[in-house]
Amino acid sequence: MPDEALPIVLPIDENLTAIGEAADAYTAHSIFSDYQGRRARNTLRRQLDDLQLFCAFLSGAGVSKSADLLFSEPSAWTGMTAGLVKGFVQWQVKRGYSIASVNSRLATIKTYCKLATDASVLSALQLARITLVKGYRHKEGRHLDQERPLSRVGAKKAQWTTLNAGHAELLKRQPTTRIGRRDGLMMCLFLDLGLRCGEMRDLEVRDLDLATGRLTFYREKVDKEQIHQLAPETLIAAMRYVPDGAGSRYLFPGQRDRNTGEERTLDERSINDRVRTLGTRIGLLTLSPHDLRHFWATEAAKHGTDVKSLQEAGGWSSPAMALHYISSSEIANQGIKRGPQPEKG
Repeated sequence: MPDEALPIVLPIDENLTAIGEAADAYTAHSIFSDYQGRRARNTLRRQLDDLQLFCAFLSGAGVSKSADLLFSEPSAWTGMTAGLVKGFVQWQVKRGYSIASVNSRLATIKTYCKLATDASVLSALQLARITLVKGYRHKEGRHLDQERPLSRVGAKKAQWTTLNAGHAELLKRQPTTRIGRRDGLMMCLFLDLGLRCGEMRDLEVRDLDLATGRLTFYREKVDKEQIHQLAPETLIAAMRYVPDGAGSRYLFPGQRDRNTGEERTLDERSINDRVRTLGTRIGLLTLSPHDLRHFWATEAAKHGTDVKSLQEAGGWSSPAMALHYISSSEIANQGIKRGPQPEKG
């Protein structure tokens, strides 16, 4: 037998093997934290909520799981099956959760199952079966909602509250008190710039340049810092309010920490509650910051703003999301331009 045909036997480097195994173990354990480090806080908050509901379903099936562990430990997903995932989908449908919520929670479960597979906790076959569990397309969801007695639970609304220009003007026109000046600026920023609630929460006094009439803030959804020019009435509202918060870090400060005395910003729940209160005063029940963002996008489109500009100004990652926020016309062909019509007679 020629020498080149002889098998080559390499010595085993036990140190390298041990180091490799340790590296694999570390990588598997850090898969969740690496993934979560690339996601927005709101996304992670929603995913944890999804996992808490999933644990409620599992508890009813006699399985005890911790949402915190499912969120942080790949090993917590040991034994997950397609049957359990499909059962979770059906459980939500029977309890009246919206189709959008059902699909979103299914996506969360699949994401963490994929991560658990990457960590060698689930097999590729288990993941393939879980991946085959489907949510509902829009038309399927609509048919399902027609058949089931309850098609939405929770505080989230099926449709946003519709505003008109008169409502917007009333919301901006607040009393000349400290709280009134704060509310007036907040309404102007929501209605004239289309800010998200979280973006409003994080605003600092230094973000507002009264000399140039510009607001600089971070769009977490698209990971971008933007500069917006304020409309005249928004700038006036800012000039009236800012002196009230002299020495504050946050533009809309909340209560200070009881233990440290550190200043905290007005949280999202408080902002939502305030918007609802101001809306109720003018006859708009259940008004939310999300409704104000819809109004801003719809008004911008109505006055000729192109989709690309709207996407940029609103901090959306795609034109489709910008279009989603525009209210449909009552007359479907209202915006269609037609050529000259033949004269009668």
